[in-house]
Amino acid sequence: MEKEKSLILAIVVPCYKEEAVLPETHKRLSLLLDKLIHEQQISPKSYILYVNDGSTDQTWPIIKDLHEHTSYACGLNLAGNVGHQNALLAGLNAVKERCDVAISIDADLQDDIHVIPEMIDAYKAGNDIVYGVRKERNTDTFFKRSTALAFYRLMKAMGVKSVYNHADYRLMSQRALQYLCRFRERNLYLRGLVPLVGYQTTSVYYNRDKRFAGESKYPFKKMLNFAIDGITSFSVKPVRMIFWLGCIFILIALCVTAWTLHSYFLHSTVPGWSSLMISIWLVGGVVLISLGIVGEYIGKIYIEVKDRPRYNEEELLLRS
Repeated sequence: MEKEKSLILAIVVPCYKEEAVLPETHKRLSLLLDKLIHEQQISPKSYILYVNDGSTDQTWPIIKDLHEHTSYACGLNLAGNVGHQNALLAGLNAVKERCDVAISIDADLQDDIHVIPEMIDAYKAGNDIVYGVRKERNTDTFFKRSTALAFYRLMKAMGVKSVYNHADYRLMSQRALQYLCRFRERNLYLRGLVPLVGYQTTSVYYNRDKRFAGESKYPFKKMLNFAIDGITSFSVKPVRMIFWLGCIFILIALCVTAWTLHSYFLHSTVPGWSSLMISIWLVGGVVLISLGIVGEYIGKIYIEVKDRPRYNEEELLLRS
């Protein structure tokens, strides 16, 4: 019966340099909330929380203006840029005691907000987590589409639970939010953490639009770092792969040693500069890659044991 009451919905929108798109984003989300409230799907106390992730443009002044002069708008200003995942978690943590359900969505208007009613219906049907999943990737370049597919397949091979073609567009119940906020990792990969919550889940599907305005905040370098964080935060298989790779090279070395001794005793050895150089470079490269992977894990341990705060809230604006 609890899920039949008028739900307080919080929409959490992480923002980094989104001055070009924020007014339109708020306009569209406000119209959607108006419709849902009119249909008695959600409570009039529902709201939108914009999380400013240390933007250096006019993002925060715009959020403050929206809060003062429009309906639904609330704001959380973080003291410095902490990254998309930390900013999103800061917003979810801020609303977890002030809502029945929360929906996270990016500010660029690429995710289809019109499936939010489907998410709410799925929640009322008994699901604590509802993933927004893209039907296809026609709006992406061939390179981005191919690398995304390779990334999801790699994550699956590494044993990491994730939802294919799902970013950070999802609905979570209050109890799911509260459990998620108990995770203490500094190297956040929410797409891998949320499936660990373990409550009943489902998905809604939508087509993604092109960005309404502004530029993408996830260039190739950030996407690569995000992928590395996702893999190393949830799987130790790369370290195990190094061990087995070392075993393979030891076997190869034994075979090469046997062949060399055989050639030596048959007096058929020929000085081979090329084979020597190839061997040195190959083994040297494997050693450096292995050290790099091990170093990545050691670095994550170093960051985790310091246990520093993930973000600092400078100002929180809520509806009265």
